[in-house]
Amino acid sequence: MKSYMARNDDFEKKWYLIDAQGKPVGRLATKVVSILRGKGKPQFAPHSDIGDFVVIVNADKATFSGRKWEQKTYYRHSHYPGGLKSVTAEELAEKEPGEIIRKAVWGMLPKTRWQKKLIQRMKIYVGDKHPHVAQNPEVLEV
Repeated sequence: MKSYMARNDDFEKKWYLIDAQGKPVGRLATKVVSILRGKGKPQFAPHSDIGDFVVIVNADKATFSGRKWEQKTYYRHSHYPGGLKSVTAEELAEKEPGEIIRKAVWGMLPKTRWQKKLIQRMKIYVGDKHPHVAQNPEVLEV
């Protein structure tokens, strides 16, 4: 008997809609990463690309617990001497509200060749409107 090996072409990609209003960022990100990678499917294999698409609405209404809005710091570096920039979660939320969720998901994805491809399947929107109505996304409660 031959063993079954999942191929990327064997699966139809689904679309999921997640409302981030009032949800903790970390718990939301873990659910999104699981969907992007396809870990909930019985045919999951780390080397195969069987994950689905995720649309996140109300990204500006996601929450942190405790004092993370003031204490959590995001860093970036320009690769020049003295080029370290830092911004708190509160400042980042004012400037780019969806970036907090994108950074949380990016950090949880595996650091392989799939990372960039998987993050492109996640669509983040600040309001509750999105242009992916034609894909008929399935609404998920996180």
